[in-house]
Amino acid sequence: MLIRVASYNIRSMRDDTAALTRVIRAMRPDVLCLQEAPRFAFWRRKRAGLARRTGLEVAVNRRSGGLAIFTSPRVRLVHGVGRPLRPFAGLERRSIAVAVAEFGGRRIAVGNLHLDLDAAARFHHAVEAVSLLDGLGVPTAIAGDFNEEADGSARRYLARRFTDGDGGTTFPAGCPHKRIDTVFAGPEVRILACGVPAADPSDLAEASDHLPVLAEIELRKPG
Repeated sequence: MLIRVASYNIRSMRDDTAALTRVIRAMRPDVLCLQEAPRFAFWRRKRAGLARRTGLEVAVNRRSGGLAIFTSPRVRLVHGVGRPLRPFAGLERRSIAVAVAEFGGRRIAVGNLHLDLDAAARFHHAVEAVSLLDGLGVPTAIAGDFNEEADGSARRYLARRFTDGDGGTTFPAGCPHKRIDTVFAGPEVRILACGVPAADPSDLAEASDHLPVLAEIELRKPG
């Protein structure tokens, strides 16, 4: 079964929210991992409104770290949780959001990360995230804003354990030249396609300072 997993840093919805809504609707994600989701005034209302306008449901609502995961009606949410990651003095507290979803009777855990600008924190949090997902005992994928390109230590670590979807350049949205947003797939997951989704170019430029990444994946057959 084809599963559409998307990652999108939406800059606290400070840009054109109508364009943002159109981009998300054009992606038709089954699982949407959001970074920099609103987390201050009326944050729950803003997130719920975005989910409603895009035909999705809020599965994980992590205020700390600014993470959220939305799912489509065709997903059966088994479990959704947000957990803090190790604190680093002087740095923003980071978290992971995880949704365990069921498709056609099979389960997948999708982790959502927004890693720090500090390289040491990024690496530690990547290791911590993998350890948490390994303990779930189901096929896994990780989506997020990793704040480093493929040659960074955190990305290299993840690439040794997962397949990097290589979604292309995503930042800044108006003239992207950095590949810092992507989707990783575990060994039981096959990436069929991954990249910036087809949407109106003006909407993509106006919705956020990042471009989204959409991965089409499928679970490998058991055995």
